[in-house]
Amino acid sequence: MNMQRQTHFGRITGRRQRGAALAVALILLVLVTLIGLAAVRGVTVQQRMTANFYDREVGFQAAEAGLRAGEDTVATGTGNVRICTPGGEHCAANPFTDPNLNSTFIQPVPTTAYQAGSNAPGQPQFVVELICNDCQTTGGPAPCQSANCGSYGAQTGAPTTWYYRITARSGDPAAAGSSRAIVTLQSMYAAPPNT
Repeated sequence: MNMQRQTHFGRITGRRQRGAALAVALILLVLVTLIGLAAVRGVTVQQRMTANFYDREVGFQAAEAGLRAGEDTVATGTGNVRICTPGGEHCAANPFTDPNLNSTFIQPVPTTAYQAGSNAPGQPQFVVELICNDCQTTGGPAPCQSANCGSYGAQTGAPTTWYYRITARSGDPAAAGSSRAIVTLQSMYAAPPNT
């Protein structure tokens, strides 16, 4: 039996309907799924970027605490100071990567000055190095040179200022693991002799 239906627009038979609505609905469902997956991927990438930025900021604050502890070491005259002036060691730009660095020069920041939290890569560390000094001569103070102002014998005055290089890092990379940001900072600190 052939069922037919009458509308204002004319006669439509049941045999002419092909199910286009189902195909369109499936295509829209696939499109919505792809848009949802792209949104989830974007959120995941943004979440990782935010976590990395936060990790780096925590590391930066810990390294700054290491710089302050190194300055306190120089100001109070306590701790180990590596001598890099002529007659001392040849010091690389980054002491933490220097194979000749004696591990006794790597000093942890005292927990009384800074306590690394559970979100930090570890307790910060620092190295203090005496780089050079200015000498008072008859013409006035000589500029600080990496070879030291008295090394050539031309200027033999007493040192007036000692320059220290303080290098700090947010934690020990071996202890922190490869997933944490390790920030290294460096500063120069001028102090009177024998402080």
